[in-house]
Amino acid sequence: MANARVAILISGRGTNMQALIDAARDPDYPAEIALVISNRPKAAGLDKAGEAGIQREIINHQDFETREDFEAALNDALKTAKIDYICLAGFMRVLTGGFASDWRGRLINIHPSLLPSFEGLHVHERMIEAGVKLAGCTVHFVSAEVDSGPIIGQAAVPVLPGDNAEKLAARILEQEHRLYPACLRLLVEGKARLTGATVSYDDSVAAKGALINPPVL
Repeated sequence: MANARVAILISGRGTNMQALIDAARDPDYPAEIALVISNRPKAAGLDKAGEAGIQREIINHQDFETREDFEAALNDALKTAKIDYICLAGFMRVLTGGFASDWRGRLINIHPSLLPSFEGLHVHERMIEAGVKLAGCTVHFVSAEVDSGPIIGQAAVPVLPGDNAEKLAARILEQEHRLYPACLRLLVEGKARLTGATVSYDDSVAAKGALINPPVL
């Protein structure tokens, strides 16, 4: 059976994109990164994708009058490339409920907190200000509400004395780079699936705690 074809949507430097590309180089990994799309023409991640020999497209949201028009162009590119799954990796556009519905169960995102806590932006600063002792990251299915879709997996990171937002973000990012490829693998292999409003797992995954840190499969 051919590997699943995955598209990664980016807006910036693409560090999680690179982690997925690196994981997909393993012959045993069940997915290939077939397409990288950026809504920003100067996103640094585009160069990384090019160096990896991956097809790239720029679909600048500023070229479209409405979100729906922008997403129609996204859909055209995704369907032309015969994409099976989409990974958002620092993609700084809010997708409509219609787009999320079209790709239901095949569209995932990574967020640098233990959702449902600290949704949205400026997450690391907000965690430091709140004085939390445990931070982390979450991979979840994308739904109409921002950062609110059913959770596939999480990895925990302690907040250490003397941490600032930059130090905490760097440690969380290390876990993001492990968690995202692991969760994508589960999805593609059918070991994690969207069932109604929740995620169900096969028995081998459920016994490991659904990827709570460390995400070892």
